[in-house]
Amino acid sequence: MDTILFKTEIGSFIGNEKDNSYEFNNIKFANASRFEYAELINKYDENTDCTKVGPATMQKRAYKEFEHLEIPQRAFYHKEFRENINFSYSEENGLNLKIYTPKEKGTYPVLIFLHGGGFDSGSIYESPFDGDSLTKRGIVVVFIQYRLGIFGYFTHEDIYNKYGHDGNFGLDDMYKGLSWVKAHISNFYGDSNNITVMGQSAGAMSIQYMLLSDKSNDLFDKAIMMSGAGLFPKFSLPRKSNDTHEYWLEVMKLAGCETFDEFKELDSYKLLEAVDKQRSLRKDSTYNTMPVVDQYLINDSVDVLMKTPRELPLMIGITNNDMFTIILAHISKKYAKAHNAYLYYFDIDAKGDNNLAFHSCDLRYAFGTLSSSWRPYDETDYKQSEIFMNYIANFVKNSNPNGDGLAEWNTYKNKAMHFTSTYNKMERIKNFKLILNTFKGDPK
Repeated sequence: MDTILFKTEIGSFIGNEKDNSYEFNNIKFANASRFEYAELINKYDENTDCTKVGPATMQKRAYKEFEHLEIPQRAFYHKEFRENINFSYSEENGLNLKIYTPKEKGTYPVLIFLHGGGFDSGSIYESPFDGDSLTKRGIVVVFIQYRLGIFGYFTHEDIYNKYGHDGNFGLDDMYKGLSWVKAHISNFYGDSNNITVMGQSAGAMSIQYMLLSDKSNDLFDKAIMMSGAGLFPKFSLPRKSNDTHEYWLEVMKLAGCETFDEFKELDSYKLLEAVDKQRSLRKDSTYNTMPVVDQYLINDSVDVLMKTPRELPLMIGITNNDMFTIILAHISKKYAKAHNAYLYYFDIDAKGDNNLAFHSCDLRYAFGTLSSSWRPYDETDYKQSEIFMNYIANFVKNSNPNGDGLAEWNTYKNKAMHFTSTYNKMERIKNFKLILNTFKGDPK
């Protein structure tokens, strides 16, 4: 692969020349020690090598003992997005991003993507995440990594005493990444005054948290939320940070640590071993290992903040076999109607097995990366991927997905843009199918 030397005001970067773009991997945007908030990096060495992928942030997948591929759902997503890819993991160097920019010099709208993974796993180097096909449509594409699991959402009174808030390291990393892009993307032909943030699953939920905070006001102008937007049910509301202290103190005890300083220096394997044991002992781990009400990034109960969110152009979507399918469909429709959002319903069953349009299947269509999948996608899939990318690019450019040659997409009243193998048009979402798929359950 040919390389390119890109000279900027913050340093020079060696990237890869792809079909439609220049690709820059592993640009470290911030420094962060364990259980400390990140500090931005604003200057780089000359000829920084960005030709090779960087490490993912530290997570359970770093050690095969904790990935639990004997669980069918985990094995499914491993095969879907990570099989035959050699990942590395780092606590020190995981806060990195990658950029795809059109080859022709100009000023282009920017799309920033935040990956999913339940707030405890995931990486921008998984196989669906390539921005080359979207840059062909005249946009800059950026992927941002953030801290996960215990590294992203641990809480403790010593952290609070130091910073005045605790937890939400991962969410704060996203803010720092967005701030880096806002400050520096013009060096990569990006328009810092036309930024869209896009996330899927936990990435989409994170965007929704950002819309509840005035700290996001200057960071992006539009948002796309895939399989993660909606009015939060009471049972899934983020807890106050001090309400999660007891959970993490139990983890510290399982790790054999009496003090925060001991725990902070513990080997990452032993730390994750304690987390894994705690998950086997408690059924509420999910609600203790996600964003918290920290009185800083999330400054009040989410059900209160949801009454007055930041309003901006929105595109949101669901699939026909999404997570908690009928529930997500219900809350997404209500949210789309309340905020005049463009809603899509992705109803293209994945080929190669019986898992229908499973949670996250729309990612490959959105990035034009069907060819890197094991699935036997055909001409209809590639056509729908082109259409989906055109809608996304139009929204990124103009706050409106509509354009020449595309079926008209209106904001949600009672119909969504229905993506099928044979057509795209505004239709009502049929709940009966979603109810059946909800009981079908997770991919196997």
